[in-house]
Amino acid sequence: MLTVTRLMPVTPEGHYDHITLDYDGRLLRRKLLTTDHGVEFMFDQPALVNLDDYQGMELSDGTIVEILPAVEELVEIRGNLPRLAWHIGNRHTPCAIEADRLLIRRDHVLEKMLRFLEADIRYIAAPFTPEGGAYGQGRTMGHDHGPAQNHGHDHSHSHSHGGGQPHVHGPGCSHDH
Repeated sequence: MLTVTRLMPVTPEGHYDHITLDYDGRLLRRKLLTTDHGVEFMFDQPALVNLDDYQGMELSDGTIVEILPAVEELVEIRGNLPRLAWHIGNRHTPCAIEADRLLIRRDHVLEKMLRFLEADIRYIAAPFTPEGGAYGQGRTMGHDHGPAQNHGHDHSHSHSHGGGQPHVHGPGCSHDH
């Protein structure tokens, strides 16, 4: 079985195959994957890896596999972008930020909020590559404690993240109390 030997940038002359993964599928630790041309390989890393930080993988046979973002159902947002981006970020939602629009994945609750904030929204299908986490690396992991939920407090409390909007903790909350 082929395995990933390293994550790396790709160049056009070194490209052989590619794999198309949605946003959730680009966050991995261990999984059997298949390239778009049918080549199976094992992705097995010691820790969770955000493939958005990389363009490709080298397999044990020397094949370079380019990582491509899949087309997903998105919401295109236009309007007062700084204000809208603040509200989206306040909800720890992955968001692609462009000069004239914001893109998020479909979410009826956020769509209702955005309409209330007078955003112009329309539904599109496009690759989703949201802004990375702090300092442009990794992911905005949202409110997640990870797999271990035994961390000394329950999630029934709420507090404000600013803007007067209470935040009720769901499964996992990544900030300290």
